[in-house]
Amino acid sequence: MIGTPLKKSATRVMLLGSGELGKEVVLEAQRLGVEVIAVDRYADAPAMQVAHRAHVVNMLDRAELGRIVAQERPHLIVPEIEAIDTPYLLELEREGYTVIPTARAANLTMNREGIRRLAAEELGLPTAAYRFAASIESFRAAVADIGLPCVVKPIMSSSGKGQSVVKSVEEIDDAWAYAMEGGRGASDTVIVEEFIPFDYEITLLTVRHAGGTTFCPPIGHVQIKGDYHESWQPMAMTPAALAESQRQAKAVTDALGGSGIFGVELFIKGDRVWFSEVSPRPHDTGMVTMISQNLSEFELHVRAILGLPVPEVVNLAPAASHVVLAPEAAEEVTFSGLDAALSVPETKLRLFGKPDTRPGRRMGVALSFGADTDEARNRAEQAAHAVRIVTL
Repeated sequence: MIGTPLKKSATRVMLLGSGELGKEVVLEAQRLGVEVIAVDRYADAPAMQVAHRAHVVNMLDRAELGRIVAQERPHLIVPEIEAIDTPYLLELEREGYTVIPTARAANLTMNREGIRRLAAEELGLPTAAYRFAASIESFRAAVADIGLPCVVKPIMSSSGKGQSVVKSVEEIDDAWAYAMEGGRGASDTVIVEEFIPFDYEITLLTVRHAGGTTFCPPIGHVQIKGDYHESWQPMAMTPAALAESQRQAKAVTDALGGSGIFGVELFIKGDRVWFSEVSPRPHDTGMVTMISQNLSEFELHVRAILGLPVPEVVNLAPAASHVVLAPEAAEEVTFSGLDAALSVPETKLRLFGKPDTRPGRRMGVALSFGADTDEARNRAEQAAHAVRIVTL
């Protein structure tokens, strides 16, 4: 049963994180009559602009977070970003609150050490060889052990912050400094990973719902400095690689439990598959599903967390997404070139409404169909590059 928003019967969902992905979750929840409270560390975040109510708090501060939860008494707490005091979510769950997908899943996946040990050591999934390091000395030893080239990431970060590929001995100390700068919270630990010469990488959106587990068609994507830049669906794969990807995705999402959508990232070389990471929420590469599927990842997430049916997921046509990035920092921005962007055939544009910019901040996304994924990617890139961000 779902109540009526702003009435005593309301079904209340609290969104922890109110960026562009959260905005789409809010819209889909409201279409089903859910009352939504958006929370983030800054005012006027995208999801706040469309939610019923909004709160600005430091979500790493359990006292602030607890005050808002006690005030709103949500039926569902839905983390949409990683910068949250996830151990506190475990406490809230013990108090009787429902955390999506589970508090354990949110806590494990916000820390690369937790999820990597679960996947590799408990589940036995193939992963890149890895070491953890909490000092510059142990970091140098880890790099020597793994070998060059290698990938370095803070164990707690988001959107590729602090991530780099070390190709030479001269880059080792700079990689440590960059990882420390990009890490989140008080953690001073990094993961050093074997560099896998993969053919491509995918996001396999995996939905756990009342009827079982459903997979979306695989999404190919390109990352620049660890951050999503473009994605397309479907990604052509061999039947064997797809089957193995689904096996690994189901294994890790079953271990995490709960309901909702998971963005499972995998490396592919021929028929071989390596698990990379998983996010227990809609994935940025999955923004392509706003045009490519009969049900977007946001619709799927909302249906799943509300216990509603999830039917077969169908790819409507080859489609792609491409980000619109800010060139510099500014408190006020305007957009031009929208007419040129929307003149590209079979293209849509989403501007997120973020209140300010910083260099490389994602401000929008272009979405395009094509006769094949190459044409869709070209159209999405053309449309995204047509948008001009003017800082004031």
